[in-house]
Amino acid sequence: MPEELFPGLFRELIPIPRNPLRAVNSYVIRGGGRFLVIDTGMNRPKCREAMERYLKELQVDLSRADFFITHFHADHLGLVSEFFQPSSRIYMSTVDDRSFRDPEHWNGMAAVARMNGFPEADIREAIDRHPGFRYHARHDFTTTFVREGDTVEIGDYRLTCIETPGHTRGHLCLYEPRKKMLFSGDHILETITPNISLWAENEDPLRSYLQSLDKVYRYDVDHVLPGHREPFPHFRTRIDELKQHHDVRSSEILSILRDGRKTAYETASYMTWDIDCKKWEDFPLPQQWFAAGEALAHLQYLQGRGKVKRELRGGKAFFINVKVRGA
Repeated sequence: MPEELFPGLFRELIPIPRNPLRAVNSYVIRGGGRFLVIDTGMNRPKCREAMERYLKELQVDLSRADFFITHFHADHLGLVSEFFQPSSRIYMSTVDDRSFRDPEHWNGMAAVARMNGFPEADIREAIDRHPGFRYHARHDFTTTFVREGDTVEIGDYRLTCIETPGHTRGHLCLYEPRKKMLFSGDHILETITPNISLWAENEDPLRSYLQSLDKVYRYDVDHVLPGHREPFPHFRTRIDELKQHHDVRSSEILSILRDGRKTAYETASYMTWDIDCKKWEDFPLPQQWFAAGEALAHLQYLQGRGKVKRELRGGKAFFINVKVRGA
């Protein structure tokens, strides 16, 4: 059953089968004869069935419903193409809409994975099994682009868009100043850390993410409504914890590189991960993919800070701790 968090504001957990995330939070706000759905779920039967029940229980009239997508990942966007109507607006950032529609998106990721040591024999299977490849929106739709400072009004809620790049380049949060409420998407989660991955050249998503954390820190927030797991109140404490987490991660990587140059894939295999596997080779291939992407994001960040340098050898990128003798 949908949970009413505040007057006119509801939450439902849309399952993510066979995935450590377990579920995505979909929010519905109703008022003034209209509905706003914030994030949906993956485009797969079990998710769609849960979303249909949820909307039916809340008596959502889809002809009077709009959708706000915090970012383009399949667990947040995938079902929007199944429920929107010609009268609907689908709000999303220009940057993430472009990434979603890019026909070379997966080929570009494969090229970066190849350069950074991901085994050639596993790349195609990793992409084929990637939930973003398998369960994304399948039907075209028109996007209403929103950016920093734009507002979306529904009933008693006046929501302001905040650009928070990091988890994706076009990630958006929604802030309700009168209610001191932040819909944080995957920017700030409580009991898990958002995955910050790099699968492109000339980007630094971890740097962007940390800057986005600093950006929202100044907001007056009593209620964080995240994309996964439970809502929570301790906003600034959690931001401090997330920043500390990435400091620890960066220190761990520098320690790993003291043994010599490594690719991002090799670096990931030495890192500490919260997964029930005894060794790297036992990791499910999708988890290896996410781990390698996160390792690469930290390596790029450390390179930008002058703590590691990158060296290309035979089409592969190796990272070196600059404090190691002879580096």
